[in-house]
Amino acid sequence: MSKIFSQDSPYKNRARWLAIAWTLLIFILCFLPGRDLPDVDIPFIDKWVHLVLFGAFSFLWLCSTPTRNIHFLIPLFTITVFLGWLVEYIQGHYVVGRTQDNMDTFADSIGGLIGILIFALLFYINERRS
Repeated sequence: MSKIFSQDSPYKNRARWLAIAWTLLIFILCFLPGRDLPDVDIPFIDKWVHLVLFGAFSFLWLCSTPTRNIHFLIPLFTITVFLGWLVEYIQGHYVVGRTQDNMDTFADSIGGLIGILIFALLFYINERRS
């Protein structure tokens, strides 16, 4: 399992397909009309959902291209932030019953950063064991 965090990971293609599927899942869930969302009484649940969705997004894309190279990590983080903002913009302007919430974009960004940091930590631990 630790091979997934090495640059010669045999799981890159699987991780890429999983990352693509996860990205599509983000679009599907975030573009559901407001009336189709379950009514859950947990404080800040939507922020936690955004954090997990975008944390897994950056983590899975890193699994498909395992590296700690800063020239890949910064663009990945930028893409995560942009995607979070784009999703919010589309929700606010084109999805019935949804609004644009900048705090959701912030949660997306923090989630993306956490996903990158967790991957970098696991990558580092894997390198130390080798």
